[in-house]
Amino acid sequence: MNSQVFQTPIEYLKGVGLSRAEILKKELQIFSFEDLLRHFPYKYIDRTRFYKIKDIQPELPYVQLLARLTHKEILGEKHTRRLVIQAQDDTGIIELVWFQGIKWVEKTLIIGKAYILFGKPGYFNGKVQMAHPEMEPYSTEALQRKGNLTLQPAYNSTEKLKQFSLDSKGLQKLITVLLEQQLKDIHENLPLYIINRFKLISRSEAYRNIHFPEDTSKLNEALYRLKFEELFLLQLKLLKNKLLHNQKFKGNVFSIVGNFFNQFYQDKLPFTLTNPQKRVLKEIRHDTQRGVQMNRLLQGDVGSGKTVVALMSMLLAIDNGFQTCIMAPTEILANQHFQTIKELVGDDFIEVALLTGSTSKKARNLLHQKLESGELKILIGTHALIEDKVQYKNLGFVVIDEQHRFGVEQRSKLWRKNSIPPHILVMTATPIPRTLAMTLYGDLDISVIDELPAGRKPIQTVHFYENQRLRMFGFMKQEITKGRQIYVVYPLIQESEKLDLKNLQDGIDTMSHEFPLPDYKISIVHGKMKPAEKQFEMNRFIKGETQIMVATTVIEVGVNIPNASVMIIENAERFGLSQLHQLRGRVGRGAEQSYCILMSSHKLSREGRIRLDTMVKTNNGFEIAEIDLQLRGPGNIDGTQQSGVLDLKIANLVTDQELLLQARKCVEDIFEKDPQLVLPENQILNYSLQSKDQGLSWNKIS
Repeated sequence: MNSQVFQTPIEYLKGVGLSRAEILKKELQIFSFEDLLRHFPYKYIDRTRFYKIKDIQPELPYVQLLARLTHKEILGEKHTRRLVIQAQDDTGIIELVWFQGIKWVEKTLIIGKAYILFGKPGYFNGKVQMAHPEMEPYSTEALQRKGNLTLQPAYNSTEKLKQFSLDSKGLQKLITVLLEQQLKDIHENLPLYIINRFKLISRSEAYRNIHFPEDTSKLNEALYRLKFEELFLLQLKLLKNKLLHNQKFKGNVFSIVGNFFNQFYQDKLPFTLTNPQKRVLKEIRHDTQRGVQMNRLLQGDVGSGKTVVALMSMLLAIDNGFQTCIMAPTEILANQHFQTIKELVGDDFIEVALLTGSTSKKARNLLHQKLESGELKILIGTHALIEDKVQYKNLGFVVIDEQHRFGVEQRSKLWRKNSIPPHILVMTATPIPRTLAMTLYGDLDISVIDELPAGRKPIQTVHFYENQRLRMFGFMKQEITKGRQIYVVYPLIQESEKLDLKNLQDGIDTMSHEFPLPDYKISIVHGKMKPAEKQFEMNRFIKGETQIMVATTVIEVGVNIPNASVMIIENAERFGLSQLHQLRGRVGRGAEQSYCILMSSHKLSREGRIRLDTMVKTNNGFEIAEIDLQLRGPGNIDGTQQSGVLDLKIANLVTDQELLLQARKCVEDIFEKDPQLVLPENQILNYSLQSKDQGLSWNKIS
């Protein structure tokens, strides 16, 4: 594509002008020729065949007929006037009806003449009918004209655009003008060897056939070419960023495995590491010996042991004379990491400090001194870690938990805390399907812990309907009698007129009735409470002063309470799959058998039923993530909306997974042989990287 021509503002296209340009920009974000060219049809109307009148079924979306007009009449009075014309082929009769433009239609259409008819069929009073059909006099030239005997593109439009005659047909006209003018300017952006290897049609042919396909096979060839190109250029950009990162950012070398690491491993580790944990530690060990800044994503289900891997990596940094920190998105999560690590290392091994918004001024000042002198080696905290006042002597290793909750600027501030940027380990408890991870985090190295520690009993999940509520209450009493604690999660705080949901307030009233105080005490946590109130209620539950925690989803990420063995999710059908999985992960943290009860009404949508059945069937977060991706699409997966990477125009991460893997492998092969893209055949790729042809905004991870 000649990028200069295609960056031309849209108002300069014949037939657009200033007012249409404004509405195209507002409604469809079409600013340039390129944007219009990449406004792809969302479906195609099949005009490749003619139906016979006897074969028409009312459920058919659109049909094309060849019929002769035999009779016309105007029926009804002033407000109910309609023109009815009968048309006939050799198999039957159809009624054509107009409610508007009657005078013009009556004058234009000639009885006795054959026409090509196109429209949506229906039945009225037992007769086949078609309202406001498209009509064209039959001739051999008409059959050959564009639009007949083809797949007709349908474009997304809006009510406002239609006021400017820019419905699907209007957009089609503009794209026709654009292609007639500029098709010759659509240049190749892939090397010939890739085009031959993947049997791709030319780029200009692909754009012509995506908008106006000659037939189904040409449309499929165009789709294949443009999807491959989009995924290939995306991976090219991501892997190029990764290479540039490795060249640009030198990293501290952790050359030794010393006393802290060895002593912890031999004397303090309370359990045997799983094979995936060992594998990830080896990957981190390898990364930190290369002299390049590590940029690694660690994926692992709730409870898979990511924190231990993070701690052991930090001990490796400390053995090599560096300081370390963990940044978490909330005080609750920072506190939890602090408690977990304190328990693992003990009081006599190494000092661990916590820095959050709640840290007192006195404690803060002491902490700043210890950091600047290099005495403090492990700091855990929230956004407070990136304040300018927080200065390290030698920060060498940074762990960022649930990174999608931090902005790019916040993350990069941690880099600037050291002259040589620290190694970065990003952790997430949201399992991400492989193809999505390759796209979202394609410029990071990815590690996966896909096995739970030994001794962890899988959480038993059951689905109860509203009429089984008493059974649920009985089970709650049974578990509390054993000394266990229970979460009950609601989707709403107060009753909504629109949604017939069990709400938090109603739930508390019912529960207070079922569990008369002072037998059982209830903590309440929801999003409208002040942080201090929330913390107070959380702490009561953590200390075991309350047996039941009634909450909205604010407890989704965070608290580790081994004694909590039951998670009850009210109106479970209202939650997304990944949210349900995260909530379930709040229990099953101790040695006791844990349970998750999904409460729902009997009225379930198909998707709602799939979600609840999936939860009952599997505890595997990666399986769940794959199903979630298929149900919701990539743009709605938690934490991905902010990422411009997923602004794919034509490829689909659910249906085109195989193509993405092929494109990724192809790019890896190219960079292995020619990392700088200096070979003559790869010069075109340098140009493609620099040009804006892709129409993609790239996501910078850290």
